[in-house]
Amino acid sequence: MILIHSISTGKMELFSREIDETKNWLPKEGTVNYYGKLMSSEEANFYYKALLEGIEWRNDEAVIFGKHYITKRKVAWYGDQRFEYSYSNVTKHALPWTPELIKLKALAEAKSGETYNSCLLNLYHSGEEGMAWHSDGEKDLKKNGAIASMSFGAERKFAFKHKETKEKIDIFLENGSLLVMKDATQSHWLHRLPPTKKVDSPRVNLTFRTIER
Repeated sequence: MILIHSISTGKMELFSREIDETKNWLPKEGTVNYYGKLMSSEEANFYYKALLEGIEWRNDEAVIFGKHYITKRKVAWYGDQRFEYSYSNVTKHALPWTPELIKLKALAEAKSGETYNSCLLNLYHSGEEGMAWHSDGEKDLKKNGAIASMSFGAERKFAFKHKETKEKIDIFLENGSLLVMKDATQSHWLHRLPPTKKVDSPRVNLTFRTIER
């Protein structure tokens, strides 16, 4: 089941597994498609374990107003070549693809009809770790390009908020699922992973994207 909550209307909508993969979950100024689970629970758990153990995880860093912060959340950056990727005044260099990431990238490309040359991964150890409101608008990213978000492990709520109207949309992302953001989404919408005390297990998130030079 897919549970969508629109804060603007206050309504909770429940959708069956048979969803329209072309449906845009945003009401305007952007495109978000949710494909639900792409694989069996057994296959999703296999990738979850492989990513936990096989990725070169590092604590994320940020420099804000000259102060250096290190987060509990861990990250990793992989790509076709040693891309540089900068955000929060910190620069990362992409590592070579692992066999599992190559397979998952191909799956994301086949489902979304897009191509990707890099992937930013996040490891959230529990629901207490999340991500604040932001847009993926770094200058190295393809303008209005697609970002394919694959989730493994704990099911977590993923939220969107329109930059002007403040309208909010929540989507619950399942283990082994795919969500794609594209077109003008990053220009008009913020997104975040809200922290929660209801989740005590890890979640691994892969965001396949396209770097342009």
